Amino acid sequence: MAKLRHTDPRQAYLEPTAPKGLLKRTEISERSIAYATGILDLFRELLLDVIRRRRPHIKNLFTEKRTPADDDADLLHTLQARGIWFQLLNILEQNATMRRRRDIETSLGAECNDGTFMHLFANARRLGISADMVQALLDRALVQPVITAHPTEAKRITVLQIHRRIYLLLKDLEGVRWTPRERNNLKMRLRDEIDLLWMTGEIRLEKPSVEDEIAWGYHFFQDALFEATHAVHEALAEALAEYYPEVTLATAPLLRFGSWIGGDRDGNPFVTAETMRRALLTSRRNGITNLRAEINELLRQLSIAAHTIEVPGYFRKRLDELLDASGERDAIEKRNPGELFRQYARCMAIKLKKTAAVTAAIEWRSPTALAQVAGGATSYGDAGELIGDLDVMHRCLGDVAADGLARRHTLRLMRMAGAFGFRTASLDLRENSTRINRATAEILEKTGLQPPAASSEYLEWVQRQLDIPSPEPPADNDLSEHTAETFRLFRLIAEAVRRLDTHALGNFILSMTQNGTDVLNVYLLAKFAGLFEDGACRIAVVPLLETIEDLRKGPEILGEVLRTPAVRRTIDALGGAQEIMVGYSDSNKDGGFVCSNWEVSKAQKRLRAVGEEHDVAVSFFHGRGGSSSRGGAPIDDAIAAQPPFTVDGRIRVTEQGEVVSAKFANRGTAEHQLETLCAAAFGHSLLSGVDPQLKPNGEFDAAMEVLSEASYAAYRGLIEQDGLVLFYEAASPVSELALLKMGSRPAQRFGAGTLDDLRAIPWVFAWSQNRMMVPGWFGFGTAIQKLASEGKPGLKLLKTMLNEHPLFRLIANEVEKNLPQVNLDIAAAYAELVPDAAVRERIFGIIRDEHRLSERMLLEITGKKHLCERFPRFSRRLERRLPMVNQAGFEQVRLITELRGMDAKDDPRYREKLVALLLSINCVAAGLGWTG
Repeated sequence: MAKLRHTDPRQAYLEPTAPKGLLKRTEISERSIAYATGILDLFRELLLDVIRRRRPHIKNLFTEKRTPADDDADLLHTLQARGIWFQLLNILEQNATMRRRRDIETSLGAECNDGTFMHLFANARRLGISADMVQALLDRALVQPVITAHPTEAKRITVLQIHRRIYLLLKDLEGVRWTPRERNNLKMRLRDEIDLLWMTGEIRLEKPSVEDEIAWGYHFFQDALFEATHAVHEALAEALAEYYPEVTLATAPLLRFGSWIGGDRDGNPFVTAETMRRALLTSRRNGITNLRAEINELLRQLSIAAHTIEVPGYFRKRLDELLDASGERDAIEKRNPGELFRQYARCMAIKLKKTAAVTAAIEWRSPTALAQVAGGATSYGDAGELIGDLDVMHRCLGDVAADGLARRHTLRLMRMAGAFGFRTASLDLRENSTRINRATAEILEKTGLQPPAASSEYLEWVQRQLDIPSPEPPADNDLSEHTAETFRLFRLIAEAVRRLDTHALGNFILSMTQNGTDVLNVYLLAKFAGLFEDGACRIAVVPLLETIEDLRKGPEILGEVLRTPAVRRTIDALGGAQEIMVGYSDSNKDGGFVCSNWEVSKAQKRLRAVGEEHDVAVSFFHGRGGSSSRGGAPIDDAIAAQPPFTVDGRIRVTEQGEVVSAKFANRGTAEHQLETLCAAAFGHSLLSGVDPQLKPNGEFDAAMEVLSEASYAAYRGLIEQDGLVLFYEAASPVSELALLKMGSRPAQRFGAGTLDDLRAIPWVFAWSQNRMMVPGWFGFGTAIQKLASEGKPGLKLLKTMLNEHPLFRLIANEVEKNLPQVNLDIAAAYAELVPDAAVRERIFGIIRDEHRLSERMLLEITGKKHLCERFPRFSRRLERRLPMVNQAGFEQVRLITELRGMDAKDDPRYREKLVALLLSINCVAAGLGWTG
């Protein structure tokens, strides 16, 4: 590749310097666009250089966005090039976003960046929020992203690592210190990484195991989340010092992480009790390894000689205790004579090393090994003990006027130990109510207990059983394999509670919860397994309300649960709040986009009211995916759209699949995403009842009810059409998606293969690949037309709601972003695969007509001429992607048509066609930015 000349007009953006003087917002936007354009040109040149080296005759096919004519090899490599291009675009956009935020902070001030603590507390101070309110919020606050076992990520870890190196090279290129020769070397390294992307197999040829998924999840902690979490707490401390200096920020972390990877058994037969045990121990090993590295860094840094300071007596006393417990007093004192802080850190390092040895012995299940590590130096029982030792050092540094060292080292480490502990992430356990109820019934039968058959009588019976001694449970060999495996799960929980970090386990998520007895059956199995102590369970059970019907029944379910004395004792023992998980994916599949969002919102308000009746705080766990149809949306907008008072400083939210890599692959991006999440949660809590948009509004609620009912009727009218299943299977790649080897779980929970049983991820993924995008907008046009049919008053109300009702604004915004991604030409080509012409024309006609109506009604309420005029950055993103995405879509239809007509065993071209199809699926997913 020829060198880029130093006089290249793009060089002002490829070699950025600090802006001369302060920039206005328009200038920042222009600078951001110019920078992105320059990097786009650089990426294009580098990728074309790779293409010329690897497959020169597809260069024109790539640049002119043409389809190869009857050449499978050329098609495969053209799709490969397009997939790489979309990956590069995603990296560029992450980089450009971070650069734009830095420009805003430099020119306008940190408080002008949305999603920051500075912005939040500047606004709170302006609105008169008192320091006492802020203090009360922070004293109870806890935000927890939960990385789930929904592996919609189509990229391998190896590819993600290349992406990270490219991102870091872009950051290096922003430096101003490079000579032209050094800068060109950086560009050559970028080219080599793109070349490596070309040579690295992107497609999984084997289905990943649960262990592969566990490794995928923890990859992000090591690369970004450990450091980003500390940075978020630092940003919070800085914002408080600026706007609320009278508020005290405790050392306890306000941000922790959860995980479902290795613990989500719902419909995944490969997640066993043994798999979960390995996931727990992997989490523990990673957490301890991280803390050992941090303690070793403390050893290197704190070279403070005792004769230069007056060391407090409490510190010397604790150091003596640690030296005695270490068994290596003489060696430690000789190695670091007079360096008391290093001696102290050395003792902590020895205890952590012993803790790691105990963990290994637990993993080996070796009583002999446990006995061997029991002698000599003591180990830490949990992270709280380590934090206690760090607190002594932290206070001592403060007392000797080394506050800066204390903040940068011991406070940092205390917060990291609190956030990650000896576990990295708390492992939630998930199982569905059908499995739990079957296991409960079988165990009750084997123990001779005879519960009443009537549901109301059973509820009272099981409530009593939770308050009396339980009989001895049956042995595994007396149970069916499914029940034995389910009960092994509960015994594992009991073992983990005794031996591991107090936060090693999260909650028990009960999916498909349909009544209170479903929840109480989980508690009953836990009691049989010995998980009760002083009348309370050692793990909380969280009902997951997924369908429209279950969301509506939620208050009744919660009331039954809260009337159970054992549950109330459990809530009191575990923090005083009952968590409820609300699902966006299945409720959307059940009722459509508008209805799903409104039912989730209503359910939260009603569930909170039930909690108030029982004097129990209710917190919410939001099960969100990548696409807006599965709850995916800008997190600050999504939290702002929650009903008033339903966040209250505590929120959990799932992070799934490609969303995890988009948010957490790089430290800077991870820091921004985590701060945005926390600031949004804290902002919603502080402004509920204060901000006019976070106050109840009966008129808006009535309008939302009308919209929800109309959209629900339209959506059900589509999915209940005769032949819908035939249409969906034929006119989408849902059958072929299983060949992509994305995740370990099956596409159906129980293998029935019905539409109701189909998981939400393939449901959404298939509709996005065929470019109909039904789950992300269908029914919106009918709903808006229904309310607007009242004439000017209805239309005026809709326009007012767009400005003043956060939930309606979120729905309208996401629909507006989804509609341009629909391509009716590709959709029509897919529809041609439906063998029944009558079914094809009827169902596709409904989809086409609703799309046109939705677009027309949306433009009417926004007052714009074109979709996404309100979102210029999003429009530019689509303009960069859609031409290639559309081309890949047409090629995908042709490939599926050919593949479905082949014999997989006898046709030698089948495998080549299959790889090309999988590349086209990856290409479309990368172009749209999400799979499911």
